[in-house]
Amino acid sequence: METFLLQATIYLGAAVIAVPLAARLGLGSVLGYLAAGIVIGPLTGLVGSEAQDIQHFAEFGVVMMLFLIGLELEPRTLWGMRDRLIGLGGLQVLLTTAVIAGVCTWLGYAPQTGLAIGLILALSSTAIVLQTLTEKNLMRTQGGRSTFSVLLTQDIAVIPMLALLPLLAIADGTPVADAEAHAALSLVDGLPGWGVTLVTVAAVAAVVLTGIYLTRPVFRYIHHAHLREMYTALALLIVVGIAVLMGTVGLSPALGAFLAGVVLANSEFRHELESDLQPFKGLLLGLFFITVGAGIDFALLAAQPLAIAAAVAGLIAIKGGILYALSRLFRMGGKDRWLFTLGLAQAGEFGFVLVSFATQRAVLDPGMGQMLLLVIALSMLATPLLFLGYGWLSARMDDDDPKPDADEIAEHGTVIIAGTGRFGQMANRLIRSAGFTTVVIDNDPATIETLRTFGIHGYFGDPTRPDLLAAAGIGTARVMMVAVDDKDAATRLVAYVRRIRPDIRIIARARDRVHVYELYAAGADDIVREMFDSSLRAGRYALETLGLSAFEAAEVQAIFYQSDRAMVRELATLWKPGVPVAQNAAYVARARQLNADLETALAARAQSGEDGGTVIPGDGTAADQNRRAD
Repeated sequence: METFLLQATIYLGAAVIAVPLAARLGLGSVLGYLAAGIVIGPLTGLVGSEAQDIQHFAEFGVVMMLFLIGLELEPRTLWGMRDRLIGLGGLQVLLTTAVIAGVCTWLGYAPQTGLAIGLILALSSTAIVLQTLTEKNLMRTQGGRSTFSVLLTQDIAVIPMLALLPLLAIADGTPVADAEAHAALSLVDGLPGWGVTLVTVAAVAAVVLTGIYLTRPVFRYIHHAHLREMYTALALLIVVGIAVLMGTVGLSPALGAFLAGVVLANSEFRHELESDLQPFKGLLLGLFFITVGAGIDFALLAAQPLAIAAAVAGLIAIKGGILYALSRLFRMGGKDRWLFTLGLAQAGEFGFVLVSFATQRAVLDPGMGQMLLLVIALSMLATPLLFLGYGWLSARMDDDDPKPDADEIAEHGTVIIAGTGRFGQMANRLIRSAGFTTVVIDNDPATIETLRTFGIHGYFGDPTRPDLLAAAGIGTARVMMVAVDDKDAATRLVAYVRRIRPDIRIIARARDRVHVYELYAAGADDIVREMFDSSLRAGRYALETLGLSAFEAAEVQAIFYQSDRAMVRELATLWKPGVPVAQNAAYVARARQLNADLETALAARAQSGEDGGTVIPGDGTAADQNRRAD
């Protein structure tokens, strides 16, 4: 017990020290975990041979990660990825295997050995790449989606690889005994080919049918216990059970978990599963990365530094070249192309499994197996550096897809709406439904195309451009609505329109209270905080739940609404541009006083029970009626 606690202390302590430091240096958490493993393993010897056993346990982090990714993908979305899965991913695996096998044969290895090495090194690191893409918010880019498609294809390809490798055994080689493999439960040992296929299909069908029909009643059964930990236990049971089932039929546990996640993507329990498994996934993935770093054989590296360095560099160059060619073939943009190329240029954690499997079955000799394990580990260690290289390149590149020229605006509107996201679309529908004409300008061509699909006319272009505003009729329009996403652009637009049209009514959307002050100073007449009304409505529902009647809750909401508007108008006169509000003594003092006045007014109203008797500070003046900040 003491030994286990000591090892846990070493692993957790190394992670707590190294990962925040790496994050602060901008290197990412993965490189921090790998560095921690190197320090406690090869450099200091604090951990030893048990790291390999821990790695097998930590691989459940990869399984959980794919399960959680599956929860984010509806079956319809997965079906939409079929071209990238089969075309892009399939070509990557086949081309990489062929080229690496050819190079190995050219270097003098037996053809079957070269093919085995090609299969093993064709895979990339699902754990490191997906973790890094998520940290850097790159999963939703074209390059991120293409990278994920290839990783998923590689995970699927592990299955035929495991079937093919034993056929490549060296003629005079002696298989290495694998007691664990013989002891493991298997549902397909000794079955004919058709029997293996039947059992495998049945296992996959069991996962799908369980996700569709049994998840809901099981969750309801667990709910009656009213124990939070039971939800966590059920989430772990789902993932571990799927992993065990897939293992018994010779399939990848990660693939099975991903499939189950896709099945449950439309389930009402999806968010519950995500919240329960997220902490385990993060810790297990971190532990896995630490064991990769701890498992690097520096003695072998010191004995053959040039050969191993050449092998790692050659692997990255070969895979990078193939990936770059595929990115051009599939017409990826500049930034996406380099993300795809550099993100997948390493070997992967499933390579450890395949190397062990190939060595046990005499496909590879033990010396070659150790060499491959070191090459795989070092290439994975280089992955965060490749992502840093991508960041350096992308910062010096223009946008991948240059936007088309602005549309020619051939109409004038009573109301001009700049920006038509969720906020602008709703306002536009309301105004047009009342019979007034609008001209909508937005700088996102996809948004304009979506509007046109639903029969709503809009124009693509930068709404801050004076020529587009003139073409839209800014000289005669009665209302200018500013709803662009960029805060600075919105403020500049308000100031410009106020300068050329002192008489026009300007309605502007504000992101937050400071933005309200900026728009107020720029000359906006009506300023609407985008979340203000919805937040008040949510608060009113909470008050009703807590015992207030619908009338009382609505009255409190109205009092707060009027008071906060008056407060914002008064504080706008005390706000100083460029000075943080927390450092503005007059602003802070007045804000605290106004908040206290509001609490006193609400308390007095609650005690008096009188209707409409509350006086709202600062409300009703001529200035208040002319300039509104909701």
